[in-house]
Amino acid sequence: MEHVGSDRERPLSAVLREICDEPGEMVTLGEVTAHFGPRAFGALLFVLAIPNLLPLPPGSTTILGAPIMILAPQLAIGVRRPWLPKFLDRRPIRREWLRQAYAKVERSLLRIEMVSGPRLTWMFGPWGERLVGLACSALAFVLILPIPLGNVLPSITIGLFGFSLIQRDGVVALAASLLTAASVAALTAGVAAAWLALRHILGVLGWI
Repeated sequence: MEHVGSDRERPLSAVLREICDEPGEMVTLGEVTAHFGPRAFGALLFVLAIPNLLPLPPGSTTILGAPIMILAPQLAIGVRRPWLPKFLDRRPIRREWLRQAYAKVERSLLRIEMVSGPRLTWMFGPWGERLVGLACSALAFVLILPIPLGNVLPSITIGLFGFSLIQRDGVVALAASLLTAASVAALTAGVAAAWLALRHILGVLGWI
Protein backbone atom coordinates (compact mmCIF):
# COMPACT_ATOMS: atom_id res chain seq x y z
CA MET A 1 0.00 0.00 0.00
CA GLU A 2 1.49 3.33 -1.09
CA HIS A 3 0.52 6.74 0.20
CA VAL A 4 1.10 10.23 -1.05
CA GLY A 5 2.32 10.99 2.45
CA SER A 6 5.35 8.76 2.05
CA ASP A 7 7.52 11.53 0.57
CA ARG A 8 10.06 13.33 2.72
CA GLU A 9 8.40 16.75 2.45
CA ARG A 10 5.21 15.98 4.31
CA PRO A 11 5.35 16.86 8.02
CA LEU A 12 4.99 14.14 10.62
CA SER A 13 1.91 15.84 12.09
CA ALA A 14 0.05 15.71 8.75
CA VAL A 15 0.75 12.01 8.22
CA LEU A 16 -0.23 11.16 11.80
CA ARG A 17 -3.46 13.11 11.41
CA GLU A 18 -4.18 11.15 8.21
CA ILE A 19 -3.63 7.82 10.01
CA CYS A 20 -5.81 8.89 12.95
CA ASP A 21 -8.66 10.09 10.70
CA GLU A 22 -8.85 7.01 8.52
CA PRO A 23 -11.81 4.67 9.15
CA GLY A 24 -11.45 1.44 11.04
CA GLU A 25 -10.94 0.60 14.69
CA MET A 26 -7.45 -0.83 14.16
CA VAL A 27 -4.34 0.01 12.17
CA THR A 28 -1.44 -2.39 11.64
CA LEU A 29 2.25 -1.59 11.92
CA GLY A 30 2.61 -2.54 8.26
CA GLU A 31 0.08 0.13 7.32
CA VAL A 32 1.94 2.71 9.39
CA THR A 33 5.17 1.76 7.63
CA ALA A 34 3.48 2.19 4.23
CA HIS A 35 2.32 5.69 5.19
CA PHE A 36 5.86 6.88 5.96
CA GLY A 37 7.90 5.07 3.33
CA PRO A 38 11.62 5.99 3.63
CA ARG A 39 11.03 7.68 6.98
CA ALA A 40 9.58 4.54 8.51
CA PHE A 41 12.32 3.92 11.11
CA GLY A 42 11.81 7.25 12.84
CA ALA A 43 8.05 7.18 12.35
CA LEU A 44 7.63 3.72 13.87
CA LEU A 45 9.73 4.66 16.89
CA PHE A 46 7.58 7.75 17.39
CA VAL A 47 4.22 6.01 16.81
CA LEU A 48 5.06 3.08 19.11
CA ALA A 49 6.49 5.24 21.90
CA ILE A 50 3.95 8.06 22.25
CA PRO A 51 0.85 5.95 23.18
CA ASN A 52 2.75 4.78 26.27
CA LEU A 53 2.17 8.25 27.73
CA LEU A 54 -1.51 7.34 28.09
CA PRO A 55 -3.05 5.35 30.98
CA LEU A 56 -3.24 2.10 29.00
CA PRO A 57 -4.43 -1.34 30.18
CA PRO A 58 -1.84 -3.57 31.89
CA GLY A 59 0.53 -5.18 29.41
CA SER A 60 0.10 -2.49 26.76
CA THR A 61 3.64 -1.18 27.20
CA THR A 62 4.93 -4.67 26.44
CA ILE A 63 2.80 -4.88 23.28
CA LEU A 64 4.08 -1.49 22.09
CA GLY A 65 7.62 -1.94 23.40
CA ALA A 66 8.29 -5.35 21.82
CA PRO A 67 8.40 -4.00 18.23
CA ILE A 68 10.78 -1.24 19.37
CA MET A 69 13.09 -3.92 20.78
CA ILE A 70 13.17 -5.45 17.30
CA LEU A 71 13.46 -2.18 15.35
CA ALA A 72 16.06 -0.35 17.44
CA PRO A 73 18.78 -3.04 17.18
CA GLN A 74 18.31 -3.00 13.40
CA LEU A 75 19.09 0.70 13.43
CA ALA A 76 22.07 0.00 15.68
CA ILE A 77 23.62 -2.43 13.18
CA GLY A 78 23.02 -0.21 10.16
CA VAL A 79 19.92 -1.73 8.54
CA ARG A 80 18.49 0.85 6.13
CA ARG A 81 14.83 -0.18 6.03
CA PRO A 82 12.92 -1.57 9.03
CA TRP A 83 11.89 -5.21 9.10
CA LEU A 84 9.29 -6.77 11.35
CA PRO A 85 8.23 -10.43 11.49
CA LYS A 86 4.81 -11.00 9.96
CA PHE A 87 3.06 -11.47 13.30
CA LEU A 88 4.23 -7.98 14.35
CA ASP A 89 3.85 -6.37 10.92
CA ARG A 90 0.20 -7.44 11.01
CA ARG A 91 -0.29 -6.63 14.69
CA PRO A 92 -3.21 -4.24 15.08
CA ILE A 93 -3.00 -1.12 17.22
CA ARG A 94 -6.16 0.54 18.40
CA ARG A 95 -6.59 3.68 16.32
CA GLU A 96 -8.22 5.31 19.34
CA TRP A 97 -4.91 4.95 21.24
CA LEU A 98 -3.18 6.82 18.44
CA ARG A 99 -5.87 9.49 18.37
CA GLN A 100 -5.61 10.07 22.11
CA ALA A 101 -1.81 10.06 22.05
CA TYR A 102 -1.68 12.41 19.08
CA ALA A 103 -4.15 14.78 20.73
CA LYS A 104 -1.85 14.86 23.76
CA VAL A 105 1.26 15.83 21.78
CA GLU A 106 -0.25 17.63 18.77
CA ARG A 107 0.25 21.18 20.00
CA SER A 108 3.85 20.56 21.06
CA LEU A 109 4.59 18.65 17.85
CA LEU A 110 3.27 21.46 15.64
CA ARG A 111 5.37 24.00 17.53
CA ILE A 112 8.52 21.89 17.24
CA GLU A 113 7.89 21.32 13.53
CA MET A 114 7.76 25.08 12.98
CA VAL A 115 11.35 25.50 14.18
CA SER A 116 12.76 22.07 13.39
CA GLY A 117 14.64 21.07 10.28
CA PRO A 118 17.92 19.53 9.16
CA ARG A 119 20.51 20.66 11.75
CA LEU A 120 23.78 19.07 12.84
CA THR A 121 23.10 16.44 10.18
CA TRP A 122 26.54 14.90 10.77
CA MET A 123 24.89 13.25 13.78
CA PHE A 124 22.91 11.05 11.38
CA GLY A 125 25.86 9.48 9.65
CA PRO A 126 26.28 5.70 9.91
CA TRP A 127 27.74 5.83 13.43
CA GLY A 128 25.34 8.49 14.67
CA GLU A 129 22.27 6.48 13.70
CA ARG A 130 23.81 3.37 15.26
CA LEU A 131 24.20 5.21 18.56
CA VAL A 132 20.56 6.27 18.33
CA GLY A 133 19.66 2.61 17.77
CA LEU A 134 21.69 1.53 20.81
CA ALA A 135 20.05 4.16 23.00
CA CYS A 136 16.55 3.21 21.84
CA SER A 137 17.32 -0.49 22.40
CA ALA A 138 18.23 0.19 26.03
CA LEU A 139 15.21 2.46 26.51
CA ALA A 140 12.88 -0.15 25.00
CA PHE A 141 14.10 -2.68 27.56
CA VAL A 142 13.26 -0.22 30.34
CA LEU A 143 9.91 0.48 28.70
CA ILE A 144 8.67 -3.10 28.97
CA LEU A 145 9.69 -3.50 32.62
CA PRO A 146 6.78 -3.39 35.09
CA ILE A 147 7.97 -0.21 36.80
CA PRO A 148 5.22 2.18 38.01
CA LEU A 149 5.44 5.37 35.89
CA GLY A 150 8.75 4.02 34.59
CA ASN A 151 7.54 4.17 31.01
CA VAL A 152 7.04 7.94 30.80
CA LEU A 153 10.60 9.20 30.38
CA PRO A 154 11.72 6.36 28.07
CA SER A 155 8.62 6.89 25.90
CA ILE A 156 9.28 10.61 25.53
CA THR A 157 12.94 9.94 24.77
CA ILE A 158 12.28 7.28 22.12
CA GLY A 159 9.64 9.56 20.58
CA LEU A 160 12.17 12.40 20.36
CA PHE A 161 14.77 10.12 18.79
CA GLY A 162 12.19 9.03 16.23
CA PHE A 163 11.27 12.64 15.47
CA SER A 164 14.94 13.59 15.11
CA LEU A 165 15.44 10.81 12.54
CA ILE A 166 12.47 12.04 10.51
CA GLN A 167 13.59 15.68 10.59
CA ARG A 168 17.35 14.97 10.52
CA ASP A 169 17.44 17.39 13.44
CA GLY A 170 20.59 16.94 15.53
CA VAL A 171 19.41 19.43 18.15
CA VAL A 172 16.43 17.22 18.95
CA ALA A 173 18.73 14.18 18.97
CA LEU A 174 20.98 15.93 21.51
CA ALA A 175 17.96 16.66 23.71
CA ALA A 176 16.95 13.01 23.48
CA SER A 177 20.50 11.97 24.42
CA LEU A 178 20.30 14.08 27.58
CA LEU A 179 16.95 12.48 28.44
CA THR A 180 18.53 9.05 27.90
CA ALA A 181 21.07 9.86 30.59
CA ALA A 182 18.23 11.06 32.85
CA SER A 183 16.29 7.83 32.21
CA VAL A 184 19.31 5.71 33.14
CA ALA A 185 19.87 7.77 36.28
CA ALA A 186 16.20 7.47 37.28
CA LEU A 187 16.21 3.70 36.70
CA THR A 188 19.41 3.29 38.72
CA ALA A 189 17.97 5.33 41.57
CA GLY A 190 14.74 3.32 41.49
CA VAL A 191 16.55 -0.02 41.56
CA ALA A 192 18.79 1.16 44.41
CA ALA A 193 15.78 2.39 46.41
CA ALA A 194 13.93 -0.90 45.85
CA TRP A 195 17.01 -2.88 46.96
CA LEU A 196 17.40 -0.80 50.13
CA ALA A 197 13.69 -1.19 50.91
CA LEU A 198 13.92 -4.95 50.42
CA ARG A 199 16.96 -5.18 52.69
CA HIS A 200 15.14 -3.15 55.34
CA ILE A 201 12.08 -5.44 55.20
CA LEU A 202 14.25 -8.56 55.38
CA GLY A 203 16.13 -7.04 58.33
CA VAL A 204 12.88 -6.30 60.18
CA LEU A 205 11.81 -9.89 59.62
CA GLY A 206 15.16 -11.07 60.92
CA TRP A 207 16.06 -12.85 57.72
CA ILE A 208 19.37 -11.00 57.30
